[in-house]
Amino acid sequence: MARDEQLKERWQEIVTKLSNQFADGDTLDLDAIIYLIGVQELGQLERTFKKDHKLDLMHIAICKLLVPYGYYEFEFADEDGWPHYKTIGELPNLKAGEQSVLMKEAIVNYFLETEYIK
Repeated sequence: MARDEQLKERWQEIVTKLSNQFADGDTLDLDAIIYLIGVQELGQLERTFKKDHKLDLMHIAICKLLVPYGYYEFEFADEDGWPHYKTIGELPNLKAGEQSVLMKEAIVNYFLETEYIK
């Protein structure tokens, strides 16, 4: 199976599973999935977050997702449990579609690593 086709199938599996688990079957978009990863990484699953925290959670997720690509490195968790990352590699200039593919690939790898999908 071609790499792009495998990515597409795995992405769809993630969208379907997460949408069924968290959105009563409504389809989650890329941003919603990134947000869920941020909540997972923070580890405060029962908490309700304000809008500014939602952006922080998405930032946590993006950093975590891009660690294997050499763009970020985990630095420390603060006294409230929020993880902090430092930039170690310059992000490439990507077009919107390329950014989307990179993030989907990183998300698929994240969920393979956590064994949410196989």
